[in-house]
Amino acid sequence: MLRTIPGSLFSIFYPLDCAVCGESVDHTANGPACSNCWDDARFFTGFETLCAKCGAFLSHSEPLYETFCRRCDDASFDLARAVGAYEGAIAAAVLRLKSRPVIPARLYREIELTFDANFRGSTDIAVPVPLSRHRLRERGYNQAALIARQITKMCGIRTDETSLIRTRHTQIHRVAMDKKAREISLKNAFEVKRPRMVEGRRVLLIDDVMTSGATASHCARVLKKSGALSVNVMTLARAVLHNERA
Repeated sequence: MLRTIPGSLFSIFYPLDCAVCGESVDHTANGPACSNCWDDARFFTGFETLCAKCGAFLSHSEPLYETFCRRCDDASFDLARAVGAYEGAIAAAVLRLKSRPVIPARLYREIELTFDANFRGSTDIAVPVPLSRHRLRERGYNQAALIARQITKMCGIRTDETSLIRTRHTQIHRVAMDKKAREISLKNAFEVKRPRMVEGRRVLLIDDVMTSGATASHCARVLKKSGALSVNVMTLARAVLHNERA
């Protein structure tokens, strides 16, 4: 019965407050944010300057040439791109995804555009960043796997959710953590159980948000050691550090 109610009417009978501004969410397709906040969301379109390797936001100006942030020089992945900045409606959607296994329909088109612009033609298989057994039992699902399945559904590539595993529970990374702390927390945290599934393949690593890129780099390292030809990274959001907001 509830499934037959249009999203706009559903929001009238079952109102939700926008997680960003507090106003009413006007359509179920918007998930945790209202249409106005989605209109203000900063999706990456190619008309801003991002680090050519890790996708860190560098400037609102359209890029004239490849620019690198230099913080990702030693990262093991080849390319990383996000749908948009981790703020406003996008941040609200990422946070909601950690407690409810639903990707807002408002993001579908943006996910497809990001994939087509950066990874179409260079991807053989999508691999979600795994959760530890502890976190998976706690949450009941892996949000990165949900995103990978959505990409598979829209873009026609296969998802492998079992080859890359997390061997131990690690603390959640915060923006304020320094590079050394991240590296220590992730040391020997990932393993490839089925190397033949990634050997000779171009892997697209999937996660919900990238902060420093340490997790993606460690995953890429073990995937390449197992024979992956390349490892690119796609996330819903990219954390914008304070010195990247200019």
